[in-house]
Amino acid sequence: MKKQKDSVKGKRQDDGLSAVALKQRDLGIMQQKQKKANEKKEEPK
Repeated sequence: MKKQKDSVKGKRQDDGLSAVALKQRDLGIMQQKQKKANEKKEEPK
């Protein structure tokens, strides 16, 4: 059991989602990050 746990370490959990659902979730996360980055760029210093 410990070996199995260690092999998962460092890899993200897919929470039992399908490949399509994972891509959708990742796309949403990336879009949020990009939006934050764009807002940060536009801020006057």
